[in-house]
Amino acid sequence: MFGRIGRFAVDRPWLTIIAWLIAAVAAVALAPQLRSTNDQADFLPSHYESVRVTEVQQRAFPMTEQPSAIAVFQRADGDRLSPDDLAEVARIAEALQAEGYDKVKSVLTSPESVSPNGKVALASVFATTKNHYDQKLFESVKQLRADAGPLLAKTGLTMGVTGPTASGLDNLESSGDTDAMIMLATLVLIVVLLLVIFRSPLIALLPVLLILLVFVVATGLIATAAELGGLQADNSVSAILIVVLFGVGTDYILFLLFRYREQLRAGQEPKKAMIDAVTRVGETIASAAGAVIVAFLALVLSTMGMLRAMGPSLAIAVAVTLLASLTLVPAVFSLLGAKAFWPSKAWKKQPKSVVAGRLGSLVSRRPRLLAGLSGGLLAVMSVAAFGFSAEFDSESSLPQDLESVQASKDLRNGFSAGQTDPSLVVVASEDGSRLDPAGLEAFREKLSGVEGVGDVSPAMLGTAGDAAQFSVVLEFRPAEEAAIDLVSGDLRETAHRAAPEGTEALVGGTSAVLADIRTAVNHDYSLVFPIAGVAIMVILGLLLRSAVAPWYLIAAVGLGFGATLGSAVLLFQQVKGENGLMFALPVFVYLFVVAIGTDYNILVVARLREEIARGRTQQEAVRLAVTHSAPTIGAAAVILAGTFGVLMLAANSMLQQLGFAVSFGILITAFVMALVLVPAVTSLFGERAWWPARDRGRPAEGDDAEPAPAPEPATT
Repeated sequence: MFGRIGRFAVDRPWLTIIAWLIAAVAAVALAPQLRSTNDQADFLPSHYESVRVTEVQQRAFPMTEQPSAIAVFQRADGDRLSPDDLAEVARIAEALQAEGYDKVKSVLTSPESVSPNGKVALASVFATTKNHYDQKLFESVKQLRADAGPLLAKTGLTMGVTGPTASGLDNLESSGDTDAMIMLATLVLIVVLLLVIFRSPLIALLPVLLILLVFVVATGLIATAAELGGLQADNSVSAILIVVLFGVGTDYILFLLFRYREQLRAGQEPKKAMIDAVTRVGETIASAAGAVIVAFLALVLSTMGMLRAMGPSLAIAVAVTLLASLTLVPAVFSLLGAKAFWPSKAWKKQPKSVVAGRLGSLVSRRPRLLAGLSGGLLAVMSVAAFGFSAEFDSESSLPQDLESVQASKDLRNGFSAGQTDPSLVVVASEDGSRLDPAGLEAFREKLSGVEGVGDVSPAMLGTAGDAAQFSVVLEFRPAEEAAIDLVSGDLRETAHRAAPEGTEALVGGTSAVLADIRTAVNHDYSLVFPIAGVAIMVILGLLLRSAVAPWYLIAAVGLGFGATLGSAVLLFQQVKGENGLMFALPVFVYLFVVAIGTDYNILVVARLREEIARGRTQQEAVRLAVTHSAPTIGAAAVILAGTFGVLMLAANSMLQQLGFAVSFGILITAFVMALVLVPAVTSLFGERAWWPARDRGRPAEGDDAEPAPAPEPATT
């Protein structure tokens, strides 16, 4: 099948290229805009308590307003606010409201907005929309910040804006800079590394241009699928999509180009060499992509909408990349022929085997020793993974010089940390009858007695009188672990237990949402990972025609996962002293280290199987498989790790954690697991590794049993 696909692309190159160009134009012209959200509550299923609170609010309190942003005033010298200062605060609030910002209903302050110590005053910004992350509201808050500057002149006051909309705006703007930086750094890195490997400007630039074309098509398909399926994407998806497409795309192109160069060195004519290259590695690329796609699609089983949306999006991107690798790339390079390597002539020579040959010989001769050393290293590193602590406080990961972050700190000089975003407790009658005010007051006193609760507002009755709402200000920031533990523990337990007879009490708000997200993520870890592992094992079994090899391959991948997570724990929690790692880090390590790292396992084991099919002994097949695969895996891993490594340049500490974990994990997966542990264990199993296949594997389509060309070294 892959031979026919390669032959079609090589024989009809212009038709193939034009078809891809038409697809790209259609994606730009016809695909809808990809919708995005910052609101984590949008990603939770309806049965979680925090989501049920929102439903009660919408029914019983349709006119209730929470400020979208909060302006925090204080004196520049840190002293108490004088009556003249408070008059200036009122004047500034009135002037800002008079500007008539789009989607802003009012900017209000009052004597109750002054802190008990008299050092901080607040002005609440109320919006005409309940969506705190509305784009026009973002623009209005940005303009409000700018307009406040002249109003503050000569007053001796400072003002910063925080709250959900201000934080969302700062996060979006910092992420926008990050996306541009990641795209630029990724492009430069890929071009430089390809230039070093192949010494050809064409090969350095062409993969980037081809992947850009794939990026346009994939983004259009993802947006269309999101529109038809009603999916939303978290803002982090854009940065991840860039590195997935460029990292995976470069991997697959390298798989093909290294085999193409090998066929040329064996004396084949360029078009025939490209057809044979697709024939020989097409199944490997398709299986590798299939494992990644299956791993991504397993996320649709997640209870988290963020992961459910991310899974299909990344699966579509990898599927488009696979199709381009087998059609567009062969078509373009078939037109160029050997000129693609210009001006270098090194591709014509068969260099001596140096690093790769020595590694292959060592693994084939001392498999027991190397399996023990490599497996032991991964196991020791995996032990640190048990110290993983999840961090849900996204604010702590943002650059500390952002206005919303600094204003939040200033607010805590006079108010409880939860003042900007109180938790909400709703009490609803089970039979629709009116609530008893005395019972509600007794309930309020019980909530006030919970340790960690700073203030509980009087009950606000709903329009029908069958529901009441309490605003609960915590002594902790909403996203702090202490706030999450309080809401999911003592506060919810007290609310449920103390609810007046015949009513149900529910706890919501940001802290409750994060508590429910923590529960959902823990559930997903126990469901998605095993299912994805079984699916990957099935793909490995079909590729290798073996019921034995997939078991130790997936075990090796598990060790790689543990070692990667353990290294991140050691660096960020132990060395840097951070409270924890981003809560979704295990998911991303699973996505990229387990799924994409499986590519390298597939490449080396498929080559090993191919050598056995040629009649090699198991030991010789291991030597040749490692020798042949080391240059491809080494180059692909360095590029892929580098593309993720650029995330470490971001100011956001969570992106730094992601960049380190994935890039380090890919290097461990490639150089320790794929090139040492897996071939060594395969050598120890011997012919049993291929059971129940009787022929120990079949030659690739169009192949014969003649020996392969001399192996390439690890140095290019």
